Amino acid sequence: MKLSPPSRKFFERYPVTSVERPYSWVIAIASLLLMTVGNASIYVLIVGLTKITPEFGDARGVVSLGYALALFGMGVGGIYMGKLSDRIGMVWPAVIGAVSVCLGAIVAARATEAWVFLFSHAILLGVIGNGGLFSPLIANVTRWFDRRRGIAVAIVVSGQGLAGAFAAPIFRWLIENVGWRATYDYYAIFALCTLVPMAFILWPKAPAEPAPPLSAATDDQKNKLVLGRSPGNVQWSLNAAIIGCCIAMAMPMVHVVAHAEDKGHSTTDAALMLSLLLGFAFFARITWGAVSDKIGGLPTLCISSVLQTLALCLFLFVDSLMGLYAISIFFGLAFSGIVPAYAVILRRHFPVSEIGQRVGVIFLFGALGMAMGGWLGGAIFDLTGSYFEAFVVGIIFNVVNLALVLPLFRTERRQDQTAG
Repeated sequence: MKLSPPSRKFFERYPVTSVERPYSWVIAIASLLLMTVGNASIYVLIVGLTKITPEFGDARGVVSLGYALALFGMGVGGIYMGKLSDRIGMVWPAVIGAVSVCLGAIVAARATEAWVFLFSHAILLGVIGNGGLFSPLIANVTRWFDRRRGIAVAIVVSGQGLAGAFAAPIFRWLIENVGWRATYDYYAIFALCTLVPMAFILWPKAPAEPAPPLSAATDDQKNKLVLGRSPGNVQWSLNAAIIGCCIAMAMPMVHVVAHAEDKGHSTTDAALMLSLLLGFAFFARITWGAVSDKIGGLPTLCISSVLQTLALCLFLFVDSLMGLYAISIFFGLAFSGIVPAYAVILRRHFPVSEIGQRVGVIFLFGALGMAMGGWLGGAIFDLTGSYFEAFVVGIIFNVVNLALVLPLFRTERRQDQTAG
């Protein structure tokens, strides 16, 4: 009796009208792990900010610039690595990124001048390293999912929070016991042993058939408009919006450890604060992904952005350890719906053939916002000696984000009501 190949049964569990396959979930989990280990590279700087600063001029703004350059470099590299993955597949950009992340940590560990430390973060950890392990992974996973795209994107993006939740306490212990330079070296060894093997899981290409549209064709689609505007107008509105929310997002994420230490709390307690923030964000992102599959990306973005603004306001008035723990958890629950929502929005309103480039562009601006927020937090502290003013600036940028996305949400809702 002739038997069917196992691969045929493996792929027949899902309907032929869907791009989703059982291997889609393998891609999602592998991408999550790659994102987690790759993004952990920048948490040595975050956790060790007050320990690294004395070796480079004793200015937090200079060391914070390393985080800013790593995030901005990741955004720039994501566009080019995304284009490369469109041509040759995802595996080799992931391998290149993995090796570069390891080299970046090794160079940072040996930096005795600020420009070398900043170079390692901007180019090796940023452009080449996480540039191949962030936007390309998100764009790639959108091609493997249509029915559960929001959850899949949320799983992958959750690697950022998961990295901090696990890395922050480990790096804190290492920094206190062996120093920040040795911590970079230990991370490099671990990353080399994990990232490169995991990258080869991404070898298969996504199913060739395009994902079905999420809604019926509208007059806008026929006229090549998006939400009643030109595609470029909507893209640039989203680009500006993600800058605003990511500036606000980055300030607590980068400076909550230093902020808690300034309030008189121990480094151990402060690092736990960051772990709680990012750990709760990881689980919340999965929930936000399910929400976006139900109500859409724009409503999810608006709700999450409002909650993030409220959390930033609370940081202004609380000094106690338990209070800061509670606000950190709330902030993690609040902001975690923002970043995945942008990928869901783009995938709904733009053709699948453009998704790699558009995801790369939107997360370049997101990385720029995170970079600006991380640097501004340190620079404002250097000027004022407090993070109060920095959080106020973050709130202002978050309000700008809402002013940009709410009109898009109203237009989408009006179109959905007309189509329904």
